[in-house]
Amino acid sequence: MKKHLSIGLSAFALAALLSGCAGGGATTTTSAPAASTPATSSATSAPASSAPASTAELMVAQSKAGQIVVDGKGMSVYYYTKDTKDSGTSACTGPCLTAWPPVTTTSAKPAVDGVTGTVGTITTPDGKKQLTINGMPVYYFQKDKAAGDILGQGVGGVWYLVAPSGEMITAPAPS
Repeated sequence: MKKHLSIGLSAFALAALLSGCAGGGATTTTSAPAASTPATSSATSAPASSAPASTAELMVAQSKAGQIVVDGKGMSVYYYTKDTKDSGTSACTGPCLTAWPPVTTTSAKPAVDGVTGTVGTITTPDGKKQLTINGMPVYYFQKDKAAGDILGQGVGGVWYLVAPSGEMITAPAPS
């Protein structure tokens, strides 16, 4: 009985955390502490370009959802529909940042390969630079563990992959 209760409470806690990032809870648009980049493993999706992965911070790769923007290690990046274009802030705060860490850079002019959308940065409250595409902040999904993973596509109806043009890819990824 205790084991079933513990599992049930754990599942409830996880659901509560994810629902906060999926649009059920209130968010603010004034703060976004940066989080570290998720761990990655070997690439499973080849970049669409011929440039070495280490030279570009954002580039294009082929996925089940078509061509998408990825970081230099091939990890997929996402938009959050609750962000406001060109606001200079992120709407993903608090526990949301655990599941959706921001894509950060140390460069004043991030290098890109194949990305035709306008790439820029916003400053996080802790002074880091979060990458933006067409004025929208971009994020990782903590459940994406390897290059080519797109497990965050459509989560909560508010998280979507980014096309090379900077458009939001809202179509569900084929299974």
